[in-house]
Amino acid sequence: MDTATAARRFVGVWRRAWAAHDVEAILELYADGCVHRSMPFREPHRGRDELGAYLRWSFASEHPIDVRFSEPLVGEDGLAVAEFRVLAEEDGRPSTLAGCVFVRFDARGLAVETRDYWHSIPESVSALPWQTT
Repeated sequence: MDTATAARRFVGVWRRAWAAHDVEAILELYADGCVHRSMPFREPHRGRDELGAYLRWSFASEHPIDVRFSEPLVGEDGLAVAEFRVLAEEDGRPSTLAGCVFVRFDARGLAVETRDYWHSIPESVSALPWQTT
């Protein structure tokens, strides 16, 4: 699968699955031996089992209201990046999480490595300077 197709599928599934907290749909995007880094100084999640545990933990107190991803930017050698924004309620309070994900895909279009960089604030911020999908 070419990188552009894999990247569009990645952000589309993530958008829908994050909104529904559908961990299984997200995990189907990843290769078995994937490595996911959720923040620069955290230990990486290795493999789909660790990634699934992290996602379930992350979703536990979150009620998503609006999930958006930018159109992915595609580079060479299976690399892509996309921005994301999530309006949610966390423990009954509004929150906004915004960041970007860097993805490296294998030839089958599965994510073998992802890195997220994000920040959240305890309020609802809906305007972003990029077109969302």
